[in-house]
Amino acid sequence: MTSERVGVWAIVAACAIWGFAPLYYHAMPEVPALEMMAHRTIWTGVMFGAWVWIAGQGAALWALRAQAGRICLAALLIGFNWLLFIWAVSGGRAVEASLGYYIYPLVSAGLGALLFHERLARRQAWALALAAGAVLVLTLGLGVAPLVSLALAFSFAAYAAVKRGLGVPAMIGVLAEVLLIAPPLVLWLAWQEWQGAGWFGRDLYHTVLLPVAGPISGLPLVLFSYGAARVPMATSGLVQYLNPSLQFLSAWAIMGEAVSPWHGIALALIWGAIALYFSSRAQTSSSVST
Repeated sequence: MTSERVGVWAIVAACAIWGFAPLYYHAMPEVPALEMMAHRTIWTGVMFGAWVWIAGQGAALWALRAQAGRICLAALLIGFNWLLFIWAVSGGRAVEASLGYYIYPLVSAGLGALLFHERLARRQAWALALAAGAVLVLTLGLGVAPLVSLALAFSFAAYAAVKRGLGVPAMIGVLAEVLLIAPPLVLWLAWQEWQGAGWFGRDLYHTVLLPVAGPISGLPLVLFSYGAARVPMATSGLVQYLNPSLQFLSAWAIMGEAVSPWHGIALALIWGAIALYFSSRAQTSSSVST
């Protein structure tokens, strides 16, 4: 098996874990979103901290203090994104959350043009317009803007923009972010446990499942980083749509969330935008190669 094919399968595995992650949070609806967020942060930190220690990468982590401002901003953005996603899934809004990750790459392209003056081809501009049309359809059809979708898309796109050009390995960067947001969460969780309100240790089910939040967050990041280094960016970007597709299917077919005709129209517009965006990238790549 070629290195590129192994890379593709690594990205597929990462997206499958991310795509089915809502089922994990859905399995513990009684656990408050903030408590789940605390466990996700703590156990991700334990997992990546062990890796950094075993790999002897402590110096690389310490070197990030020169980028403290950007790392702090990235930590706040990813913390908000994680908490909102958990809250949405636990509150029966996984369909809306999945739409956010469909929109995210298009929002990211828009931010690239706005912040980094990246030039958008005509088809890419039309793709952004179609994505905006999908948001408008949901707003008019449902009578309320898809704020969860938009907040997830924009927070993750902003997170990617902040981390752009840092040149930091994924695991070390995420560990630094986790270490920054962990202290208040650890204190809050300790207080919850002291008051007898926490779920960890209450029974075997929660005591076993809550630490799994670490691997669910960390393992796909490792797999994705491995795969992304071995496949073309266009391939990586296209395969990533497996994640929100699985989230959408899980929410609808397994978790029983309602999907209205307006969701269907919006999803069709988003897929049209995706097709336009990637056809433009393919055309650009073909022009460069010739």
